[in-house]
Amino acid sequence: MSPFLRYTLARLGFFLVAFVVVGLVSSIWLEWNSVTGLWIALIALAISAVASFILLGRMRDEVAMSMKARADKMHARYEAARSAEDVD
Repeated sequence: MSPFLRYTLARLGFFLVAFVVVGLVSSIWLEWNSVTGLWIALIALAISAVASFILLGRMRDEVAMSMKARADKMHARYEAARSAEDVD
């Protein structure tokens, strides 16, 4: 599994857990409606963003390294094609 997909799934998991927890806690005091759902989603998004920033640093670095390696490989192929074009 690619590092990007693992990181994305981890972020989605953090959001879902935060959404469920915030939803359960808020259901004690609030009735569920579309506005409440939107606020719960926004609060869960903020919580999951902070949690992933703190807890997923190593995964984020792996994603950055794999993206850099892919970009370097694409750049090398581009340069090879460009230099071959110049020779013709």
